[in-house]
Amino acid sequence: MPETNLKPDERIILALDFPDFDEAEKWVRKFQGKIHTFKVGPILYLNHGRDVLNRFSDLGAQLFLDLKFHDIPSTVEKTVRQLAELSINMFTLHALGGFEMMKRVSESVKEEADKMSKAKPLTLAVTVLTSHDENTLKEIGINNSTKDEVLKLAGVADKAGIDGLVCSGQELEFIKQEFADRFTLVIPGIRPASKSHDQKRVMTPGDAVSNGADYLVIGRAITEAENPEDMIEQIKIDIS
Repeated sequence: MPETNLKPDERIILALDFPDFDEAEKWVRKFQGKIHTFKVGPILYLNHGRDVLNRFSDLGAQLFLDLKFHDIPSTVEKTVRQLAELSINMFTLHALGGFEMMKRVSESVKEEADKMSKAKPLTLAVTVLTSHDENTLKEIGINNSTKDEVLKLAGVADKAGIDGLVCSGQELEFIKQEFADRFTLVIPGIRPASKSHDQKRVMTPGDAVSNGADYLVIGRAITEAENPEDMIEQIKIDIS
């Protein structure tokens, strides 16, 4: 189920897309108390692994591990069982991995968390990447419209017991129509008005939350801003 009554600062997930640990840590320290959750993806994780998660958790950060697991079901199950040892709040896998993979992930994450008496991290299924549109879907052999493909994958994730979805803000309206409040919705491709980007399906923070987003993943719009603190405040105002 989605989070309710989240404050604007609780909705923002700052993407730490840096290869350098010190650079990433600078941003965690800079926004302690102003942002709750930070995204660690492959750019940072491949250089520093579990150490970066442990360090940032010790600093009080909530963590979104965005490695988008996608492999045969047994491999992904064995992988995510290790997540219970880490202090993360949510993680991603690809819905294209199919029902069995997602079901085994959903069940194994809960089992491991229960064994360790820890809160279960949210399982988030990536539907269609925000860098894709219908032309790029056709290039990889998917002839559905973006909408139909997202709804199809969301339906499989629903049956598999996955907690939430990662999708474009442009898909929020019809996901809500189809699934109501079934999923926690995490939205990348968030850009304040006038910002340039390399993603095809984007949305402003205020529009995304108005349409039902729970969390917003924002990176360069903040980290490359002339005044990052002012940008954070502008985003919070837009969300409000």
